[in-house]
Amino acid sequence: MSSDSSPTDRARVRRLPERARYDEASVNAILDEGLIAHVGFAVDSQPFVIPTLYGRQDRRLFLHGSAASRMMRQLSEGIAACVTVTLVDGLVMARSAFHHSMNYRSAVAFGHANLIEDASARLHALSVISDHVAPGRWRDARLPNEQELKATKVLEFVIEEASAKVRTGPPKDDAGDMEWPVWAGVVPVRMVASQPEPDGDPKAAFDVSYLRTGLGGWQA
Repeated sequence: MSSDSSPTDRARVRRLPERARYDEASVNAILDEGLIAHVGFAVDSQPFVIPTLYGRQDRRLFLHGSAASRMMRQLSEGIAACVTVTLVDGLVMARSAFHHSMNYRSAVAFGHANLIEDASARLHALSVISDHVAPGRWRDARLPNEQELKATKVLEFVIEEASAKVRTGPPKDDAGDMEWPVWAGVVPVRMVASQPEPDGDPKAAFDVSYLRTGLGGWQA
């Protein structure tokens, strides 16, 4: 995750290296657009990969979960971890089964996590996570009370190194398959938020326009 494009072996993209991106801007763009991160770690030689919400600030990812969570407990001990975020941009439909693919953007970050214990720092981290998912929501929602904070662990995952991998464009069929009688091309894929559905509370309507997240707006 640097400008010198010189990753170590753990972050270097080996398969189709021409799709690799090692600069911080490319990695951050993917992290900022994604909603779910998959956190990988190993305990007693048993690997685990857990999906979770997150938020990014600079070279840090904030994670949160139940105080009883195995992931929170293990990561807070400082074990090595890997965080991945993937965005799917299209289904690549080729003339041969072998060359079918996806257009995608993925980021893989390596590092270690620290338990955030300072009260104000914990609230800040939680606000970053909340506003990553729904910008502005933290401002309006009731803040966590003491009991809720006691039941929640908040981690700061420091990105030591990261890489991105990106595929774009049409299928890459073999010359001998170009006359095969089947449609080929790309089916674009994007995630959009639909119109918010109220919970049925009869109170006066609220302005929820700020809930238009980075998902491309609401879809009627």
